[in-house]
Amino acid sequence: MKKIGVLTSGGDAPGMNAAIRAVVRKAIFNGVEVYGIQHGYQGLLDGTIEKMELGSVGDIIQRGGTKLYSARCEEFKTEEGQQKGIKQLQKHGIEGLIAIGGDGTFMGAKKLTEKGYPCIGVPGTIDNDIPGTDFTIGFDTALNTIIDAIDKIRDTATSHERTYVIEVMGRDAGDLALWAGLADGAESILIPEVKDDFGEVIDRLKRGHERGKKHSIIILAEGMGSGFDYGKKIKEATDLETRVTVLGHTQRGGSPSASDRVLASRLGSYAVDLLIAGKAGRMVGIEKNELVDHDIVEILNTKHSVDLNLYHLSNELSI
Repeated sequence: MKKIGVLTSGGDAPGMNAAIRAVVRKAIFNGVEVYGIQHGYQGLLDGTIEKMELGSVGDIIQRGGTKLYSARCEEFKTEEGQQKGIKQLQKHGIEGLIAIGGDGTFMGAKKLTEKGYPCIGVPGTIDNDIPGTDFTIGFDTALNTIIDAIDKIRDTATSHERTYVIEVMGRDAGDLALWAGLADGAESILIPEVKDDFGEVIDRLKRGHERGKKHSIIILAEGMGSGFDYGKKIKEATDLETRVTVLGHTQRGGSPSASDRVLASRLGSYAVDLLIAGKAGRMVGIEKNELVDHDIVEILNTKHSVDLNLYHLSNELSI
């Protein structure tokens, strides 16, 4: 293999730039040319493809977002769109592709692999919702951004003796809410993977209020619905002064943590190794701090799950 491409697709995540850097430099180290595809699969269809050199990825390891930009592309989901993308790959002589993103990105990689273009998926999403890896690129940074925000909110919650509902991202997965809630001592954590017991949430708030607790923090995963609706329900059930904060896209931004930079560097480099070794249709990941790779089809057909031991531990510590 003499030429490979790299793209980022879907929602951006801190650490994507570190992964791009690793792909480019590991490939060049092994005598392989690298072509950067801007704006994900949309850029592939549009032909916004440029050769990357060592200097192309200089001074980006510490930057959030993605140098290659990102976009969602409905056209690429069609047979016609995929054939159009293949023509662009052929035009530039690209023999393999590394796609950095989430499950939608991996679906595109799967389709290309089935049509004869070897692809490797690198999990980059703050949601941490990709099976086959303990952590995805961006999760640790987003988690620390959330924790920093909760710490600040706790200060004002204490000052005004209020209950705060904090809505965090995660799409249909509860990892961000679960880890943030445990790390910051939230009274209740509400995630899609566990049935919502509103009565228990209210009982816990009342018990705390009765023993003189001045404030409470409740973490709500966005997959559970609107934080404002939940806050209204709590106010009606308890008559406690309740405020709601939706952290939104601040969770996606910022300089990647050391953990995300190292993870991205390891996964990006390993993806290049797999392509050079002639492997295709794989996703790279990390399990128990060891690099692993899985069949993309199996990953796409596997349901994500959270560590319920952490959920139960949080409940035990928030009595």
